[in-house]
Amino acid sequence: MVKKYADLYLDARRALLPMEGERASNVARELVCAASGKTAEQMISQRDLYASQEVIELTESFVRRYLTGEPMPYILGQWDFYDMTLSVTPDVLIPRDDTMVVTELAIKKALFLNQNPRILDLCTGSGCIGLAIAKRVKDARVTLADLSPAALRVARRNVQEQKLNARVSCIPLDAMKPAQEFIGKFDMIVSNPPYVTSAEMRDLDPSVRDFEPHMALDGGEDGLDFYRAIIENYTCALHPNGYFCFEIGRGQESAVCEMLEHSGFEILEQRRDTADIIRAILARKREEV
Repeated sequence: MVKKYADLYLDARRALLPMEGERASNVARELVCAASGKTAEQMISQRDLYASQEVIELTESFVRRYLTGEPMPYILGQWDFYDMTLSVTPDVLIPRDDTMVVTELAIKKALFLNQNPRILDLCTGSGCIGLAIAKRVKDARVTLADLSPAALRVARRNVQEQKLNARVSCIPLDAMKPAQEFIGKFDMIVSNPPYVTSAEMRDLDPSVRDFEPHMALDGGEDGLDFYRAIIENYTCALHPNGYFCFEIGRGQESAVCEMLEHSGFEILEQRRDTADIIRAILARKREEV
């Protein structure tokens, strides 16, 4: 069926109205723009032009997916994080504002590391943390690592799209197994590992539970499995006085700090998010460890 852009937008808005109410207009506009490749200004100025059948079908597909609860970033195939537009797929977590806390904490420390610091972003997913560090710390050499081949494909695409191939590499690593010797030593290891508890996994919002990768969410019975493993397996991959910088879940700060201190680390900083939840921890490895 032939439709003008104005009608395509109105049909999308009408379908979204029961679910989104006042937000239906904005969501409809965003979906039509994504399907057509037009900006909002172009869509308005070209509202009386006819959309192609491909654009019509793609818009209708986007609306149907949205109505099933699929998150907008997966529909659009991209999301903004730290002044970057990153590719995202259901193989990786959607970059969230929560992760800005650990990103900013890591950048703050990385800016004062030795020249050409080596930084490992472990459990990297889309690569959002490591890429933000590489963007801000111009001499950093960053390694993005993940066990999931699909996640690494997304991370590699983002490295290319951000034009950081010269300083950022991607490798497969399992955080739950001992660090392999070939990776060498790092000045900092930053990680947003899976930290959702088994009980929380059952109660996740459907938009997360049904669409985002469980592999990147499930932290075991108490949510701490990956912290235990990373501290045990990757302390040896840090230089003396090297740093761990972790994102953590609500209420996990005491347990994670205790693990770090027991393993010979000094807690330097705990940073809160906008909801006043401690969301990130920075710790330094003591030389004798």
